[in-house]
Amino acid sequence: MTNLELLRSPLNFLRANLSQFQHLSLLETEQTWWSTDGVAISNAVDRAGTPWVRMFDRFGTRADEILYIPEYFTMLRRGYRAGAVWRALEEKSLLPTYELMYTISFYDPGVCCPYTVSLGTAVPLAKYGAPELQAQFLPHLLRKDDSVWQGATWMTEIAGGSDLGAAVKTIARPVSDAWLLTGDKYFCSNAIADLAVAAARPEGAPAGVRGLALYLVPRRRADGSLNCFLRRLKDKIATRSVPTGEIELRDSEAYLLGSADAGIYLILEVLNLSRIANSVVAVSLAQRSMADALAYAERRAAFGKPIVDQPLLRQQFETRFRGLRAAFALAWDSVELLNDVWMQRPPYSDRYHLFRLIAHLAKYWTAEFAVDTAKWAMEIHGGLGTLAEFGIERWLREAMILAIWEGTSHRQILDGMEVIERKQAHKLLFEHLAKLAPAGELRVIEAAVAQHLKLPPVEKEEQAGAIFRRLAIFTAETLACKYPA
Repeated sequence: MTNLELLRSPLNFLRANLSQFQHLSLLETEQTWWSTDGVAISNAVDRAGTPWVRMFDRFGTRADEILYIPEYFTMLRRGYRAGAVWRALEEKSLLPTYELMYTISFYDPGVCCPYTVSLGTAVPLAKYGAPELQAQFLPHLLRKDDSVWQGATWMTEIAGGSDLGAAVKTIARPVSDAWLLTGDKYFCSNAIADLAVAAARPEGAPAGVRGLALYLVPRRRADGSLNCFLRRLKDKIATRSVPTGEIELRDSEAYLLGSADAGIYLILEVLNLSRIANSVVAVSLAQRSMADALAYAERRAAFGKPIVDQPLLRQQFETRFRGLRAAFALAWDSVELLNDVWMQRPPYSDRYHLFRLIAHLAKYWTAEFAVDTAKWAMEIHGGLGTLAEFGIERWLREAMILAIWEGTSHRQILDGMEVIERKQAHKLLFEHLAKLAPAGELRVIEAAVAQHLKLPPVEKEEQAGAIFRRLAIFTAETLACKYPA
């Protein structure tokens, strides 16, 4: 099978780039369903646009229901049943989850957001929740049928997510065996969730990120009434396969996860799960964009032959395919490293800090690659690529959020440079790459990073984007050597 032929199937691409799978037959089943039934549902959901809210029931009681076309839940629940969340904790491995997300994202990138934030709710509960809290809530998140609960991760407020220490204004007040949270969460993915984890500041806690804690917030109170309130849904560019809204917390019942003074570590662990998912989804979306471009280029003729056979475009396909393999290698290395360290608690090991750096590199570079590839695929289609009726512009819409969600590219650069300076993670990275990278090229990039770190603080930050991009590309291309050509 040629390189370009691999683009047509997410599973064939995975087969060419991974030596083994956790659940091959599961992925085959999912790819078949999506190819035959799921695509039509996904397209219908995307065309329907922003769902709507039923704020009150017919008796005037606050309901805050999000109303989708019914087929949405056919599509959504399938991934939960397949094990997007439960397999991680039952099998004690994240690999099946991310393999499944890659396969699904080829057909609908946005639907993997609910799975990601549900995983980001289940994992900290299983890891840091008190035994009675786990017994009360965890089984709901790990159900294998359509009664499964969905999760959400509510961190961002109106001031934005980059500076959580300053932006989070939600206050947590202790009462008997629980807490009451009051505040407003501005970008709440999967606003339909039954359970969420939320960042808040306990009363009297210090300013900054060290004063934040992580709480579990049920959708309903112990008496069955609403515990948090949906102000509105966002009419947004990007994915329509997940409802994003604003959530009001008003003395909302909540439960502390872990210890209050370690909250920022728990919050970052949740973000890590999402950032890795973001990287996997970005590469799969890029593959889908290329697959659609290839299908069109094979049938569109110009100057006497299919445009895919024109030398310039043929070369672009081959070059971009190499970029796709490198982006996948970087994303999947972050998956494997996360799978090694996801149950670690602070203080973390050197391998965890290596993971942190590669996670930032992967989130940054795969998102950039996805946006650029989706734009290129539109360009291959010419004017047709801009028309909603043909679905190509959708991939650019979907890709745009990947460079923003769970930390912009700017944020990845700054956080990545922080782990380099504070934990010397670049040295761990170069050791990690030593057996794959040509010795001369490795020495050159080592020297470039060392020289950058000697710059004065302002100049060092001004030039961080260039060195981080260079490091991301070098890491991706080096890791691609792990997989057969």
